[in-house]
Amino acid sequence: MPANRITHPRAAHGADHGLFTLGEPVTAWTVSTALPVTYEVAFTPQVLSPANPALAQAGGHPGRRLVVVDSHVHELFGDRIHGYFEARGLEHRICVLPAHEQVKTMDSVFRVAEQMDRFGISRRGEPVIAMGGGVLMDVVGLACSLYRRSTPFVRVPTTLIGLVDAGVGAKTGVNFGPHKNRLGTYHPATATLLDPSFLATLDPRHLSNGLAEILKIALIKDRRLFDLLEQRGEALIEQRFQGPAAGGEVLVRAVHGMLQELQPNLWEHRLERSMDYGHSFSPTVEMRALPELLHGEAVCVDMALTTVLAQRRGLVEPGQRDRILALMRTLRLPLWHPLMEPETLGDALTDTIRHRDGRQRLPLPVGIGGGCFADDLTADELGDSADELRELACVTQ
Repeated sequence: MPANRITHPRAAHGADHGLFTLGEPVTAWTVSTALPVTYEVAFTPQVLSPANPALAQAGGHPGRRLVVVDSHVHELFGDRIHGYFEARGLEHRICVLPAHEQVKTMDSVFRVAEQMDRFGISRRGEPVIAMGGGVLMDVVGLACSLYRRSTPFVRVPTTLIGLVDAGVGAKTGVNFGPHKNRLGTYHPATATLLDPSFLATLDPRHLSNGLAEILKIALIKDRRLFDLLEQRGEALIEQRFQGPAAGGEVLVRAVHGMLQELQPNLWEHRLERSMDYGHSFSPTVEMRALPELLHGEAVCVDMALTTVLAQRRGLVEPGQRDRILALMRTLRLPLWHPLMEPETLGDALTDTIRHRDGRQRLPLPVGIGGGCFADDLTADELGDSADELRELACVTQ
């Protein structure tokens, strides 16, 4: 058939073919395709036990593995990580990487890519293993999404915030200039192995940091989870999720709630996302406060502000507001930060509107366990809510 006499694929192959032409002769094409995505998230106790094959088999057949490990995690578990792969007879190389917000940059991504190149991993059959907190997993995930345009990886979160938040979604990213996670991709890990025993090594502040993301899910969609945190939150911190204090149900509800929200909208085609609760003002506040605030702490300050805002709108009763703020204090989280002032909050809202394609799409709680979205927040309303929160935080403290 001459090149200028191409038959319309809809007529030749059916409407689901996915390649459509325009004109006779053809002058334009429309390509319609889809990328099927399947990934696994599973609680995997004792993941570093040589008797447990889960880590060796995750993401592919047992074989060579590049293991990228947070430097602090390596201090605690380096011998056990090496011993695991030795015991299972797997060739491996361990890359130790400092991982915190100030080094969450493309330089760290390039370091991982260089190690991937030196190790000579195959394109599909040798997934990189990322062991650490949210920063480490975001960096490794971005490197893997870029290396040969798509390299599989496996996540083993070792922090609470990694276990319930950064470890279960599809996003990767690094900071760029003053902006949090401004550079990134959607590249879910082939598998995420959740082992709560790592939490036994966390200090209380980092446990509270992760509890902020669990509280986010409780406030916006899961009243039962809020009740569990209210009843047992302090014990969970003291026991580091290792004791009998309902830790298992809290973790399962948090992970399930997150995945329920992510699965129908993994690529964020819809920009009204309940999981953005606590993430409207916190990215700007967190980056300007570095290194003073951890991620979850900044999220909590954001949630405290929007709880007060919701109460002023009649969406949350005063008694519910007080319960929410009291639980934040019980979980040893901050309610207030000096950067919660008009200039920073205004800049944060401007950036959020750009991020959400020209609209506020601001998640607000409705009571405890429900939510809605607002597009009409004014600077005066924001300032008045911040002033009220500052007074309430002083009383609460």
